[in-house]
Amino acid sequence: MKHLPRDAASGRRVRAPRALRVVAPGRLHIGFLDLNGSLGRRFGSLGLALESPSCRVLLETADEPSAAGPDAERALEALRKVCAANDRLDDRVRIVVEQALPAHAGLGSGTQLALAVGVGASVLGGHAMAPTEVARTIGRGARSSIGLGAFEGGGVLLDGGQPVSPDPNDHRPPPLLSRVAIPETWRILLMFDASRTGLSGSAESDAMKGLPEFPERLAERLCRLTLMGAMPAAANGDADAFGRAIGEIQRRLGDHFARFQGGRFTSPDVAEALKIVEAEGVPGVGQSSWGPTGFAIFGDAVAAEDAAADISGRFADRPHVSFDVVRGDNRGATIADAPHSTERRG
Repeated sequence: MKHLPRDAASGRRVRAPRALRVVAPGRLHIGFLDLNGSLGRRFGSLGLALESPSCRVLLETADEPSAAGPDAERALEALRKVCAANDRLDDRVRIVVEQALPAHAGLGSGTQLALAVGVGASVLGGHAMAPTEVARTIGRGARSSIGLGAFEGGGVLLDGGQPVSPDPNDHRPPPLLSRVAIPETWRILLMFDASRTGLSGSAESDAMKGLPEFPERLAERLCRLTLMGAMPAAANGDADAFGRAIGEIQRRLGDHFARFQGGRFTSPDVAEALKIVEAEGVPGVGQSSWGPTGFAIFGDAVAAEDAAADISGRFADRPHVSFDVVRGDNRGATIADAPHSTERRG
């Protein structure tokens, strides 16, 4: 084994300066398909990856671990966890979160940041870890693999949930069952409410425990809508058929979760915007995860941009509400070499 030279003063191994940048896509979590669990598994998730907004993180070799930028503490925690679990990795990494996904907005901010840091640090350290291994190590993907699937390769994603009685020593994320490329012509109109956040952490866990009983017939309907509606429609590029399936899934799940999010959707403003867009003939509307971010699926860019212009005008007097038209993402996270800070200074 080749050893790196040591610094005489510190006794630490000297590493050649290296830096890389990781860009991870945001995602929509369209919903859980089976909270009943009578078949031995529960959850099961449907979602899709977004080209924008995204999480962008710079990692570089350093004298000591540090993090800067939005969500810096969460980034540093992910670094500590992955290095503690893999003794081949060196935690002397400087992290700069150049762009973070909005926290607790339903876009997967925590998972994408943690995966970007964990996978990036492993590549930087010369012992690359698979995203699934990193997710298991840092405790991400306990209920859903949509964020993990978005990181690995994007697309419309379906996972198979977790066993009702899991092995306490098995921390694998749910298996990814299907990945269908998002048609290039599709656009997603995103609706943001900066005045609200969705449930997270202990509040989310408490809400999941306090939900009413999930009827078996509801689980059956959601699974059928997914398998025989949404997924084949995505494969055929049929935005309307995809939207009809998604719209019904959202209505049924939104009503089931209403007690903990104040209604079918977390944000009244987003709910109003969704109602307007749906009334214009767009069936694929809903909320990602606990919200407050809403979405509408369009089959072409012109229709999406026209709808965005119209709805933005209607909400011009509410500056906390904003809208953006984005593409779906079919490539997942990217990792590329970047100039080290010593090079940038020099």
